[in-house]
Amino acid sequence: MCERLTIRSKLPRRLSAILLAVLLLQPGVAVGDKADRPNIILCMADDQGWGDVAYYGASPVKTPVLDEMAANGLRFDRFYAAAPVCSPTRGSVLTGRHPNRFGCFSWGFPLRPQETTIAELLQKAGYATGHFGKWHLGSVRADSPVCPGHSGFTTWLSSPNFYENNPLMSFNGKVIQTEGESSQVPVDYAVEFMKQAKEEKKPFLAVIWFGSPHSPHIATEELKALYPNESPRMQNFLGELTGIDQAMGKLRKSLRQMKIAERTVLWYTSDNGALKEGSTAGLSGRKGSLLEGGIRVPAIIEWPGTINRNRIIEDVCGTVDIFPTVLELAKVCPASNQPVLDGESLVPIIRGQSFQRKSPLGFWVYQSKGRPMRSATMLEQQREHPQPAREVEPDPSLIPGNIPTENPQGAAAWIDGDWKLHRLPVKKEPGKFTYRLYNLKTDPRERKNLLSKHPERAKRMQKEIAAWQTSVINSLNGKDY
Repeated sequence: MCERLTIRSKLPRRLSAILLAVLLLQPGVAVGDKADRPNIILCMADDQGWGDVAYYGASPVKTPVLDEMAANGLRFDRFYAAAPVCSPTRGSVLTGRHPNRFGCFSWGFPLRPQETTIAELLQKAGYATGHFGKWHLGSVRADSPVCPGHSGFTTWLSSPNFYENNPLMSFNGKVIQTEGESSQVPVDYAVEFMKQAKEEKKPFLAVIWFGSPHSPHIATEELKALYPNESPRMQNFLGELTGIDQAMGKLRKSLRQMKIAERTVLWYTSDNGALKEGSTAGLSGRKGSLLEGGIRVPAIIEWPGTINRNRIIEDVCGTVDIFPTVLELAKVCPASNQPVLDGESLVPIIRGQSFQRKSPLGFWVYQSKGRPMRSATMLEQQREHPQPAREVEPDPSLIPGNIPTENPQGAAAWIDGDWKLHRLPVKKEPGKFTYRLYNLKTDPRERKNLLSKHPERAKRMQKEIAAWQTSVINSLNGKDY
């Protein structure tokens, strides 16, 4: 059972925060017994490809901790990032929605303030909420409507984009200099946050988003030394991946030392497919592509005490599923005015029950260039009299309202079980598209176009993806709010 929480829609965010604080003091807002609700940790690498883990055997990378997690928990072999680049996928985790629905078209695009995040809902249900690491969904200035603090996180140590060793970070809106290997830093702060939540006897949501192995690759000397036979470039790249692995090891050890591992769901994945230095384990395409190598990513769920044996999951799952899964685990219903979701709860899989998707997974690269997020936007806070965020940053709440639904542009894909349909723009012929159909079970590298052999299936999937894109455009135009 869960209690349905109503979310704010058009209230100014400062007023919403005040009302939220008042609501939390009222009886009946917390959902169920806190002891029955698990802690949630959502970890995400930055540009780690499907083959960039040792357990697939396709890369020289050393990831003993992730290997152990995959051997103990649920290893998802067909898990998909919502987009082939970072910001949109991160937005999908927080909302359960395809990022085009809220205008997060490419890297550097922010959340809309109108969106309701998983952190906001869990915070309202009595969870301590913290974000640690890469944000890349808006500013990390405290006065920005899309900073972590205005997106449901009460504690945050965040960087506007990727970061390297000894990074400058925004701690609850104040820029600080941190020390340590880039992946260890967010884990160190997250562990302190978890200890505080335990002392306060509150369940917690900790979102830990690493900045590696995004370029430039700058591994520590100790990590590079693990790869003596590799080129300097690969030593740095592989070293950053092992840096994530070691940080995950420290995180898991800390959970056991705090004696909360059995009450904690630990979910690990990546935001998109492999870089050119990385491995797709033989899949076609890389970061930026809707081919499997661009969107299929490693994913593991570990939950000692509940997940008692290793299982390899072949079901189609994705980052859009994290939101509804976590809400169900936390016994929080989606709000009564919850916008359209693209994700589905994976709790049946976690519980060892049968699972079948109600709707295929859709992917769509909207035709829009990325937006650089420079550290200057964060360092503006260090001035004695910084300009207000509204004066120096684009308004993230704008809704176009007039995007046509006819013949949407950009590449798209539709995955229905073993079948995948690509909708591809024809080069030098604007407005025209071609389709390709693959069976991913027999052809995971997407080499054999089966469109002519399965015309009825292709026709049905074309209609389905067209209907889905229309739904996405309606959301983009504000019809969900």
